[in-house]
Amino acid sequence: MSTTKNNTYDSIEKKQIISTATGKICADLVFKHATYVNVFSGELCTSDIAISGQTIVGMGSYHGLQEIDCTGKILLPGFLDGHIHLESSLVSPTEFAKAVIPHGTTTVVTDPHEIANVMGTSGISYMLEATEGLPLDVNFMLPSCVPATPLDESGAVLYAEDLLPFYKEKRVLGLAEMMDYISILDGENHVIDKITDATAFGKQIDGHAPAISGNDLNGYVAAGIGSDHECDSFESALEKLRLGQYIMIREGTAAQNLEALMPLLQEQYASRCMFCTDDKHPSDLLEKGHMDYIIKKAIALGANPITAIQVATHNCAQYFKLDKKGAIAPGYDADLVLIDSFEHFQIQSVYQKGNLVYDGNEIVPFAKPIISQELTNQAHDTFHVKPLTTDDFMTENPCGIIGLVAKEIVSTNEGLATAIDLTQDILKVAVVERHKMTGHIGIGYLKGYGLQSGAVATSVAHDSHNIIVVGTNECDMAFAVQKIIENKGGIVVVEKESVLAELPLSIAGLMSEAPLSEVNALLEAAKDKAIELGVSKSIDPFMTLSFMSLPVIPTLRLTTKGVFDVTTQKYI
Repeated sequence: MSTTKNNTYDSIEKKQIISTATGKICADLVFKHATYVNVFSGELCTSDIAISGQTIVGMGSYHGLQEIDCTGKILLPGFLDGHIHLESSLVSPTEFAKAVIPHGTTTVVTDPHEIANVMGTSGISYMLEATEGLPLDVNFMLPSCVPATPLDESGAVLYAEDLLPFYKEKRVLGLAEMMDYISILDGENHVIDKITDATAFGKQIDGHAPAISGNDLNGYVAAGIGSDHECDSFESALEKLRLGQYIMIREGTAAQNLEALMPLLQEQYASRCMFCTDDKHPSDLLEKGHMDYIIKKAIALGANPITAIQVATHNCAQYFKLDKKGAIAPGYDADLVLIDSFEHFQIQSVYQKGNLVYDGNEIVPFAKPIISQELTNQAHDTFHVKPLTTDDFMTENPCGIIGLVAKEIVSTNEGLATAIDLTQDILKVAVVERHKMTGHIGIGYLKGYGLQSGAVATSVAHDSHNIIVVGTNECDMAFAVQKIIENKGGIVVVEKESVLAELPLSIAGLMSEAPLSEVNALLEAAKDKAIELGVSKSIDPFMTLSFMSLPVIPTLRLTTKGVFDVTTQKYI
């Protein structure tokens, strides 16, 4: 369509909006007698809310082709998740949308960092196609650190020139969490070029700097980093907020920071805050919810309900320059959530761009996005590993012992071991490179996992997503890894070379094609089997394991090259 035709269409639509707003013509949809949260004035207002097509056009007294009586209920802007990795849900974007829409989420900002580490730019393209046209606005921040560190062996390495073409995409809002703050402070070209490009396009740049402070933080912020979601204390968050960063208050599956950051939800700070989940696993989505869970928890912890709504909607939209999102006002997208009250917070219905997407009982059916055959084939062919045997996991050399910390993803240095010792809870752990058939296998030992028999393996191994396996014997370890390869990814629990439980994740070894409820059932069954084999109940068998291969978190980690001391930056 030519620019002239586009302008003509926009003019007709604009005239329709103005005529509806002024009452000259009937609205498409009117929420009658609606008590709604005004995010600008911080109050509850009451009026009719008129919708024309996808747009809110006015509040006052209106009549519509369809009218909904909202007496006794509260109308809210649709909720926004400021930072999430969709892959963490372990299901396709379509299934993710089905899960979160009933919880009032109408917009998310995703970082396809996980699939990009497996597939490179093709992974980004896959997620763009897999989210196109969903009744959930999925916006993107481009992965800034693929791999997370040069120590990783990922499926791809992304440079600034690789990301550049994606900035033309309307749904690309900027550069995702910049984890490599050391390279920024050192002025390394490979990260400075990425920041410069994002700035040139007028895009936002998200941060990831849990330990940075003082002059280093000044340098990090001065580089153009506009936000941070890695704040686990009020003091660290306030230091960043005072320097102008937006604080993403994270309440996800792996990390929950809301309680610690509750002091931010007061008038003098709240306008610089937004909510995010970072990661949401199937059980959390099914049992707790999504953004509605965070809002309800914030209110229960003492937050002003209107403040909580502002943080969950308008603040996030403002930061990401989503100028038509996050408010109930003329000219804004008709993304709306109707609830019964702040006390019970039961969602009655959800509208996305003026269309009913959840009626209070079930989601309105929608068409699944079409993904090109080439990208589909690539996403289902990401394992390139030579056949493995028990001997591949044997070593007589002393290897580092990674000590687990209950309910944390940090680890401790527990010395060296030369063999498995179940009496001391010392297990063998290995990371198998699976992208380029290098044959690299890093071997170490793990203490605190608790396994007494068999082996556990997964291809969800942050951030490069090689295969990580822990076992009481090398035979079961080899068998578990081979099963992961056969399934084209996923999670397995084995004993005596027999599969006790498995969850195939055939999309890049990260996501399943199955419905969320089915994926959750398989995941929970696998957890149960792992616990039956002795895994400590104080840890998540798979999530804990998945972080043991990420060499940016202290103290010890395991890469495809062996046990690495993050604090000394040396292999043991």
